[in-house]
Amino acid sequence: MSEEKTEAPAARTIDIKKLLKSVLAFKSSDLHLVVGSEPQIRIDKELKPLNLPKLTAKDVEEMAYALIEDKQKKEFEEHNELDFSFELKGIGRFRANYYRTIHGIACAFRMIPIDIPTLDEYGNPPIFKELIKREKGLILVTGPTGSGKSTTLASMLHEINLTEHRHIITVEDPVEFVHTNIKSLFSQRDVGSNTKSFAAALKYALRQDPDIILIGEMRDAETIGAALTAAETGHLVFGTLHTNSAPGTINRIIDVFDGQEQAQIRAQLATSLVAIVSQTLIPKIGSGKVATQEILITNPAIQNQIREDKVHQIYSQMQLNQGQTHMTTQTQQLVSLLQKRVINKENAIKNSNRPDELMKMIEGL
Repeated sequence: MSEEKTEAPAARTIDIKKLLKSVLAFKSSDLHLVVGSEPQIRIDKELKPLNLPKLTAKDVEEMAYALIEDKQKKEFEEHNELDFSFELKGIGRFRANYYRTIHGIACAFRMIPIDIPTLDEYGNPPIFKELIKREKGLILVTGPTGSGKSTTLASMLHEINLTEHRHIITVEDPVEFVHTNIKSLFSQRDVGSNTKSFAAALKYALRQDPDIILIGEMRDAETIGAALTAAETGHLVFGTLHTNSAPGTINRIIDVFDGQEQAQIRAQLATSLVAIVSQTLIPKIGSGKVATQEILITNPAIQNQIREDKVHQIYSQMQLNQGQTHMTTQTQQLVSLLQKRVINKENAIKNSNRPDELMKMIEGL
């Protein structure tokens, strides 16, 4: 981490709204408030301390409570955890998490763009525009925390909003990107505030005449089962998981269920899965980040491999006839970015799911 501190106006009593505004000016992705440290921001995956006094427990508590209502304060004091999103007029939109440490309250803020990028502006491949035209099925965008999953999904829904007359229900914890109705009609629900749980929202969503359902996170068997049912019964379902590869995502979904249920889940998944986009953000040479997207698109061969419990063969299938299938692996994406000098070798290897395979490909160039 750089020893340099990013300059910000110093003050003993810090106005959290002014701090968030100044942080946006640095084009950072996150702000962290932790007792005993200066406020720190994340730029291109690296934490940088701001030129401000080290925070006391009272400082962080005052800033944290300045942004929430009494109901949220009560929830936080009861559970020691709080997830929410909010918008500061004229400043921006943020996702926040409050948690308690041995020294007091700590806060993590994620910056959310108010203007949702189009698929073209976000640099996504043309196949995405074809995938979102499907009438039914399951499309998953996966990756580690901070990999841009929410932005990719928001761009997909925004593209639909620009081109199709659909009813889109989103279920998130919390709601991040707020969509304005253009051609489509959005019903956005916040777990905790607007519905009890992901599973409950999905149960009732089927009675709300949706064309498309977005599930902010497929966390458990009940939610995943409901998502598969919705995808089978004529709805286009988007979801996210914290997995690092397309084949790994299939294994994660199946492993959530008990042994006797897994055959049925494999059959449902083989029928309903449309595509998996496994995404990672990597620092670019100079500054900024670039997304690598491993893309799996189901075809009869992959459907059979899922159904017959031969997921280990899917990676090889993804490498065949890519001009026709529009599939790609993360390793191929990384090699392409290295050849174009967009990223360096160190970051490519550090972020690779298959570093040995990547090294062999680099050596063969």
